[in-house]
Amino acid sequence: MPGSVTIVGTGIRLGTQLTPEARAAIDRADELLHVVADPLAARWLDRLHANARSLTPLYDSGGSRHEIYSRMADEVVAAARAGRRVCAAFYGNAGVFGRPAHLAIRRARAEGIPARMLPAVSAQDCLVADLGVDPGDHGWLSYDATDFLVHRRPIDAACALVLWQIGVVGETGAVADPKYRHLDLVADRLAEVYGKEHEVVVYEASAYPVAQPIIERVRIDDLPSAPITGLATLYVPPSSPPSLDEATAARLGIATSS
Repeated sequence: MPGSVTIVGTGIRLGTQLTPEARAAIDRADELLHVVADPLAARWLDRLHANARSLTPLYDSGGSRHEIYSRMADEVVAAARAGRRVCAAFYGNAGVFGRPAHLAIRRARAEGIPARMLPAVSAQDCLVADLGVDPGDHGWLSYDATDFLVHRRPIDAACALVLWQIGVVGETGAVADPKYRHLDLVADRLAEVYGKEHEVVVYEASAYPVAQPIIERVRIDDLPSAPITGLATLYVPPSSPPSLDEATAARLGIATSS
C-alpha cells in the first residue's frame, strides 16, 4: 500500500516558527526529508526525527535548478511509493518559491498517494512585520526578480512592489556562490517608473531569534552597489497616489473628496 506525503515549512527563524501542526506531522512520519537554508537548521531537524535526511546535497548533482527540484520531488514521492509516511520540510513556507514541494504534491496525487501541504511563516510575512507595511494599504505586486525583467512585468507606481531573489538575478543553476549580477538592469527598469531618486528597501529576514533583520534603504540609482545577500528581497514603496474612478466610486456608494 502507498504511504503518504506531508509537506511542511519550518518558518524563517530557527526553531521558533515551526507550527504545532507541522511538528505533529514530523512526529507521525516514518521518514523526514528536509531542505533548509543553513547547516544549523539541518542539524536541528535531524534531532527532531530518528530517520531524518537532507536533500540539500542534490544541489550538487548538476543541471538546472528545475532539474534539481525535480530530483528532490522524486525522492519525496519514491519514499511514499514504498509505503512510508513521508514528511518533507522546507525553509520558510514550503509553498512560496517552493517548486520541489509543489512538484512532489502533484506527482504523489497523480499516483493516488495522499498528499497535503501545511501553511507556514514565509519571508513575506516577516517583511510585513519588520518593515511595518500592509499590502491592504496600497495593493501589492510580487514577482521573481528574473521573471520581472525577462517578461517585463507591469509596474504600478501607486502600489507596493516586491521583487524576490534579487541576489540571484539571471542564475538558472544551483547557486552556491551568488554573483549578484544584473542589478543594474533591475535599477534601470525601476527608474523608468519611479525615478532614480526613489528609495527602496533591501530586506532579509532574520534566521535566528537573537539576530536582527537586514534592512538597507537605498536610492534606485544606488541599487547596483547596495549590500545584497543571497536571500535578499527588494521592497519598493509606492511613489504616487492611485488614480480615482469617480463614476465607479459613486456607484459603490463610496464618498470621495476632490
